[in-house]
Amino acid sequence: MPKRYPKEFRDDVIRVALVRDRDVSLAQVAEDFGIHVGTLDKWLRQERIDNGEQEGVSRKESQELRQLRRRNRLLGQENEVLRRAAAYL
Repeated sequence: MPKRYPKEFRDDVIRVALVRDRDVSLAQVAEDFGIHVGTLDKWLRQERIDNGEQEGVSRKESQELRQLRRRNRLLGQENEVLRRAAAYL
């Protein structure tokens, strides 16, 4: 299971990575914060998606999609209950 980092920590790391000097690599930033460079790359990619700089599903859209799927599943269950109840009427 991946390690969860606080949002404030992620935001700080992303901010430092975006304003770093040209001679400082992403690997160095990741090492300084004690995270894997792949994790930092993923965070930066998601930040670009959220800002509309890159194609993909933003966090907001992903959350909305999860909520809609949950709602759809609930409505399906309610319909099934009503269908079964109608058989007795």
